[in-house]
Amino acid sequence: MTAPARPDDCLFCKIVAGDVPAEIVRADETTVAFRDINPQAPTHVLVVPRSHYADAAELAHHEPAGLADVLRAAADIAEREGLTEGYRAVFNTGAGAGQTVFHAHLHVLGGRSLQWPPG
Repeated sequence: MTAPARPDDCLFCKIVAGDVPAEIVRADETTVAFRDINPQAPTHVLVVPRSHYADAAELAHHEPAGLADVLRAAADIAEREGLTEGYRAVFNTGAGAGQTVFHAHLHVLGGRSLQWPPG
């Protein structure tokens, strides 16, 4: 299946394209990962697929291998960042869940004790 057309106003598409600066920590053929500009933990990285999908559910439906790529990237980032005590990986899917940028992205958080429930 092919990805939906990239919206001209998608911030994460612009970061993937290199049109908007970001602190890139990992990039490969299918994903780009960069530091969150409003970190909620000492390590807070966003992993996005290069293809535009509005949320994790759309990514899983259209490109399940892309979802696996995002999760593999998260594990690699956790190892690189030294998150040996663990990390949290979170998809916010939809406005009601707190999603504010409608390009699928996984939050990788760690570097401190994370409580449950969050927020």
